[in-house]
Amino acid sequence: MAGPTRIELFIEENSVESGALKAMQTVRPTWKTDEIKIKVFTDGITNKLVGCYLEGNKRDMVLVRVYGNKTELLVDRVAEIENMQILHANGCAPELYGVFTNGLCYGYVHGVVLDTQLIRDPKVSRLNGREMARMHHIQPANGKIPEPSLFIKMSKYFTLIPESFPDAEKNQRYQQEIPSTSQLQQEMESLKGALLPLNSPVVFCHNDLLCKNIVYTEAEDKVTFIDYEYASYNFQAYDIANHFDEFAGVDEVDYSLYPDREFQLTWLRSYLQYFHADRPEPVTDREVEILYVQVNKFALAAHFFWGLWALIQARFSAIDFDFLDYGILRFNEYLKRKDEFLALQLPE
Repeated sequence: MAGPTRIELFIEENSVESGALKAMQTVRPTWKTDEIKIKVFTDGITNKLVGCYLEGNKRDMVLVRVYGNKTELLVDRVAEIENMQILHANGCAPELYGVFTNGLCYGYVHGVVLDTQLIRDPKVSRLNGREMARMHHIQPANGKIPEPSLFIKMSKYFTLIPESFPDAEKNQRYQQEIPSTSQLQQEMESLKGALLPLNSPVVFCHNDLLCKNIVYTEAEDKVTFIDYEYASYNFQAYDIANHFDEFAGVDEVDYSLYPDREFQLTWLRSYLQYFHADRPEPVTDREVEILYVQVNKFALAAHFFWGLWALIQARFSAIDFDFLDYGILRFNEYLKRKDEFLALQLPE
């Protein structure tokens, strides 16, 4: 697999637009700098993102993403580049044009990003299940399924969470509203003990299917998943569970939007029909119920994972977002749902 163009360039977080123009000299050398238009995207909470295009030709927009401060602690950038190439080869992602010291240049997906209403639209949710099933069938080049990443990454995150914050008010919230590190480690071991026996298959997962990472192109009757920073081989039920958790949104989180049992059963049956499309036997009620139980238990792991992630971002990120508050929300929802979800039983 041919690699993307390497660009000798470092783009400062406060001069993304001028840096993007320099990147275009390599990935779009025929474009005249003074004719390039720039669109600034503000949805992301991890990186800075702009789009470069020529007047009247937004179809050929090139996205330039500048990694957030210290995000290499959270994201394996080499794996991200490999994942983008694998996904593009399988028709699941736009082309990766270039890589610079602290970011990427890649194709733009036209359509609308989902919101908390569109994500639960019956037609769109069916398309999400279809695309997830397709991604879950991507096989490793060497034919050997790697270890699932969930608990490996969580263990790494534990080495990065802060002991305290310099800001007194922030530190007080941290000490009062976040369980201690030893408590969190005990919770992780308890989770591991509850989830591993479920034997959820290990598949190629996106791992971050929130509303704004899904683009709906109505004219083509399809969705495209974007932003593959956290993609890896992981538990099938985790990828779905994380998606369901994200029905709550990010900017104004509302966990009452977590899909109910009826919605989930419909979604999961449709997903399994796509996932098992190559077998003659129909999907059974028992298969749907097994996945329902697996998914809701793994929903706890998704809250826990992003809670840890948020604490690290609260320490390092320069993005204007209250990561500590987001971490508190995730851990609170984990604790609120823990007994309910762990009590679910697999069918006989």
